[in-house]
Amino acid sequence: MTVISANDVDSQQSLPDVLEPGLSIIFCGINPGMRAVSTGHHFEGRGNRFWRVMHLAGFTPEQLRPEDDRSILRYGCGLTTVVSRPTAQAAELSRLEIELAGDAFRRKIEYYAPRNIVFLGKMALSAISGSRDIDWGLQTRPFGGARAWVVPNPSGLNRAFDLDALVAAYRDVRIAVASTP
Repeated sequence: MTVISANDVDSQQSLPDVLEPGLSIIFCGINPGMRAVSTGHHFEGRGNRFWRVMHLAGFTPEQLRPEDDRSILRYGCGLTTVVSRPTAQAAELSRLEIELAGDAFRRKIEYYAPRNIVFLGKMALSAISGSRDIDWGLQTRPFGGARAWVVPNPSGLNRAFDLDALVAAYRDVRIAVASTP
């Protein structure tokens, strides 16, 4: 029987970032889902509300489909994850695994130099920063040179936030970013 480590999974399967230098916003998930990795497209999971929320919050003029994820660059937005290892649920990641990915992730953000980084959920920023006290919205400290935001995760598994609450949180970011040079 062959044993495959988490590092082997990372090298065999990953989800390509949708990034370019100088974007207005990079949206950052914790890690890719299995379905997203199998199709090669961000937020592909059943029930994931990301693309609908992005449209309803005003980031895109129409609702994009996961297979069109690269077109988000046209709107000054990019997509990435802190941890590249895919899982069925982010809860399958250990806090240590996220912490260990933090330095490389920070360097990636410094390299691409977006004006804003939006973490989808508190989990990743909490692990990277070592702080359990993370608030929603604009953070007091930048991350990788970018203004850092935290919004609720749009995963269908996150039932603590309904569609209206998600749209309101993402819209607040869009409006604040649009009014900041």
